[in-house]
Amino acid sequence: MDKFMQAAIDEAKLGLAEGGIPIGSVLVIDGEIVGRGHNRRVQRGSAILHAEMDALENAGRLAAKDYQRAVLYSTLSPCDMCSGTVLLYKIPKIVIGENRTFQGPEEYVRSRGVELVILDDPACIRLMEEFIAARPELWNEDIGE
Repeated sequence: MDKFMQAAIDEAKLGLAEGGIPIGSVLVIDGEIVGRGHNRRVQRGSAILHAEMDALENAGRLAAKDYQRAVLYSTLSPCDMCSGTVLLYKIPKIVIGENRTFQGPEEYVRSRGVELVILDDPACIRLMEEFIAARPELWNEDIGE
């Protein structure tokens, strides 16, 4: 298991333990985690704190050149909002734990030059399948349905 994806999975598990949605993310620059986060929409009563947004927020303000050599790890395929942030800051690569339970605008993101690596990780799939089965109403709210 990639240590950065494992850090994202640890974040997802933390979110679940807090009563939230088990999605985690880390932002890595030059082999170091500079920001980590998990979906905190429930915990913070937030409209936008998906895991990727939380990780970027926790990384703080970075220079454009820093984002342009970053890798964003996420346990789940990033949604339109999070993918848009990747495009805005020109993050060149996303490593995705799984995209079976949800798939964001991956083809569009690829068409804009972002490299996507899909791990199809069983732990990520299991986390989401179990959560969706247990809390479908919360999951549907999170994805805007």
